[in-house]
Amino acid sequence: MGAVLGLCSMASWIPCLCGSAPCLLSRCCPSGNNSTVTRLIYAFFLLLGVGIACIMLMPGMEGGSGSSIPGAVYRVCFGMALFFLLFSLLMIKVKSSHDPRAALHNGFWFFKFAAAAGITIGSFFISEGSFTTVWFYIGMAGAFCFILIQLVLLIDFAHSWNESWVEKMEEGNSRCWYAALLSVTAVNYLLSLVSLVMFYVYYTHSEGCTENKVFISINMLLCVAASVLSILPPIQESQPRSGLLQSSLVTLYTMYLTWSAMTNEPDRKCNPSLLGIIGLNSTSPAGQDHVVQWWDAQGIVGLILFLMCVLYSSIRNSSNAQVNKLTLTSDESALIEDGPTADGFEEGSGANRAVDNEKDGVTYSYSFFHFMLFLASLYIMMTLTNWYSPDSHYQAMTSKWPSVWVKISSSWICIALYVWTLVAPLVLVNRDFD
Repeated sequence: MGAVLGLCSMASWIPCLCGSAPCLLSRCCPSGNNSTVTRLIYAFFLLLGVGIACIMLMPGMEGGSGSSIPGAVYRVCFGMALFFLLFSLLMIKVKSSHDPRAALHNGFWFFKFAAAAGITIGSFFISEGSFTTVWFYIGMAGAFCFILIQLVLLIDFAHSWNESWVEKMEEGNSRCWYAALLSVTAVNYLLSLVSLVMFYVYYTHSEGCTENKVFISINMLLCVAASVLSILPPIQESQPRSGLLQSSLVTLYTMYLTWSAMTNEPDRKCNPSLLGIIGLNSTSPAGQDHVVQWWDAQGIVGLILFLMCVLYSSIRNSSNAQVNKLTLTSDESALIEDGPTADGFEEGSGANRAVDNEKDGVTYSYSFFHFMLFLASLYIMMTLTNWYSPDSHYQAMTSKWPSVWVKISSSWICIALYVWTLVAPLVLVNRDFD
């Protein structure tokens, strides 16, 4: 009997897997907004691919030479990236949910899953040649862009966080919320300071490691300058919501990018492993300059940031106009409030169905969302392989200076973008930034 009920339950999901956009309003789908459910399902597609790529790096997955197969990660991520890139091109200029392409975006999940699986499987039949080398450099460029998107989402999150707590502070119990806001800001700066000290202790030496010294010092000065700038009277007058909470998060993120860049430096004297830092034996076997450690601390932190970024971009409903323009997102609340109620849905009725909040127009750019997932696929490929460049036979994975410069330059651009969000209203006085 239990088996029959289980089959019936699975059968009830078939319309959702094979249907089009209206399927999201059926009782078999989770409750929530149409746009949010769709983005979460695409995020699940991406996370499923990430899980498969992680399995490829497990010790049991070995090639003929006995080493892990990063090439498998490259191909899995190639399949995901190509799938999202094709959808990004297909969804260009979709402005209305009545566009036939919108139905493809919001439905036909079974066929899209089959297409993604087919592309990924097909990527394993691509001849070796120069595929991995070319894909490695494409991956670096895409990961660089995704790091910038991470910063935009981080600033959006910080603005939303700060706005929420300031509103609660104005509503009552101001001392409690002010103390919480101050505590979080202080913790972020404290972590950044501890990171700086550890960088100077473990990633620099009295003789040598000049590049690391320059990277750490420059980023420290830039973060201090950005923090001071955020509380200057002209900035506060033009942007009352700006403050040290946002600056502290940007500073902490910059410290992560600095650390991530230094972990890819080819000189092992200036790039100690985490095991070596904590005092455990991390010596390489004879004849090898560097043993590839797929699951090091930098990779784990990068994976966590990736997961947070993807999930946040899937459920976000920002009130920050500047961030909405950067991510090509509209105000969902306006469409829900102004638009008619979904047919058959009444608040409190207990029906487990999604609200169609895109009857009068799309709430986000379908094309940009898929393009962001395309970049995310490249970022996770580089993160899982530690940004190492493989040789032609995957017998060694070597750190390259281009990876270092990509990461460290992205930290500088991140700070520049944050500073621009502060000074833009003062520079472009004729523009509306509300």
